[in-house]
Amino acid sequence: MMSIKTYIQANRERIIEEWFSVLRIPSVSSQQAHRADMQTCAERWREILIASGAERAEVLPTDGNPVVYAERILSPDAPTVLVYGHYDVMPPEPLSLWQSDPFDPVIRDGAVWARGADDDKGQVMIQVKGFETAWREGLLRCNVKFILEGEEEIGSPSLEAFCTAHRERLKADVILVSDTSMVSEDIPSLTTGLRGLAYWEIEVTGPNRDLHSGHFGGAVANPLNVLCRLLADITDADGRITIPHFYDDVEPLPDAEKAMIAQAPFDEERYKQAIEVDALAGEKGFSTLERNSCRPSFDICGLWGGYTGEGAKTVLPSKACAKVSCRLVPGQQSAKISRLFIDHLTVAAPDSVKIQVTHHHGGEAYVCPIDLPAYQAAEKAFLIAFGKRPLALRRGGSIPIVPVFEKILGIKTVLMGFGLERHAIHSPNENFGLERFYTGIEAVAEFYNNYE
Repeated sequence: MMSIKTYIQANRERIIEEWFSVLRIPSVSSQQAHRADMQTCAERWREILIASGAERAEVLPTDGNPVVYAERILSPDAPTVLVYGHYDVMPPEPLSLWQSDPFDPVIRDGAVWARGADDDKGQVMIQVKGFETAWREGLLRCNVKFILEGEEEIGSPSLEAFCTAHRERLKADVILVSDTSMVSEDIPSLTTGLRGLAYWEIEVTGPNRDLHSGHFGGAVANPLNVLCRLLADITDADGRITIPHFYDDVEPLPDAEKAMIAQAPFDEERYKQAIEVDALAGEKGFSTLERNSCRPSFDICGLWGGYTGEGAKTVLPSKACAKVSCRLVPGQQSAKISRLFIDHLTVAAPDSVKIQVTHHHGGEAYVCPIDLPAYQAAEKAFLIAFGKRPLALRRGGSIPIVPVFEKILGIKTVLMGFGLERHAIHSPNENFGLERFYTGIEAVAEFYNNYE
């Protein structure tokens, strides 16, 4: 029998090729043109799970994209871990900014470059291969189930109904997720909290057609002007969101957690340099790490209308549109925030335009207790694999299905993520460092070695 490190080293080439085989599939859930690719990707994951040690794996239908389910049951008396991940990815556009084809993975500068390299195909592969290593090396002491979905990047609209319908099949003691990041390259960390999310599309309509801005400008409301004004007023000069009652349910950050965040290594100058900005901005009275993990935020994700082609065209546009989102924190409910937002914009819009606000999707915030046996096993696994005890920190992203799992299945989730900011998830040139990938596999195998 090999050691964990030796097993991973001996199987590196095969693991990389399996990873590449899913990265090559353009499983973009938000685009109908890739609907067939979703099925292809799910089938490929089913094959990989069987090859990795699952005794049963199948692709199950939902109202949307299929779910991959797999399991290895050792004993009805053993604890059960349910591993969750997603095989869908964000659109790769703008393609002109990629240094290589986003769906033709390459190894460059010690990293794999492709859409999904980190989020979440790379991290799912870490989980699958960590399980394989533990199983092949006789270290597995618990039952393991896998559920991989194809709609996370569009808010997991079909998964709640799937979990409700398959509640018995999904029974477990804890859920393990690798879809989060670490605080830095040198400091391992476990995510103990996630922000929630609410996402809307706004359409402002003025005249029945685009108008000549010379003949009508100054006499007819410009939908783009109106929309920009409405959105600009959502936050004030101190970075606070101005929607009435928005903060009513925000739970204050405990002093102990505030102190832990302050101890986290953070170089603000390096942070700015990495994204090439001269200054940071956000809610007054909070540090950068507090703002991007423990406080709500509002962002315009896209804005369009009028003429955007080459050269000039002096028009007053008929319509203006935007996609916007709020990150939410414990205490806030996405459905309530959505109603507040829609009511606020409907009242604030002038009579000179018509406004329609559509709620696309949302999800709740989540906090993980650090006294869970599975959390403590993950902490020990990180200590062994990375050589340092991990920090326990909340992160700013959202995984809407995590609180849904708790509601339906009644169990907590341990967030065992391996990503880094430089991995550029959701951006051009997404990547994942190879050594971090292999260390992640080691950490997952050590988790199974320490959880029983």
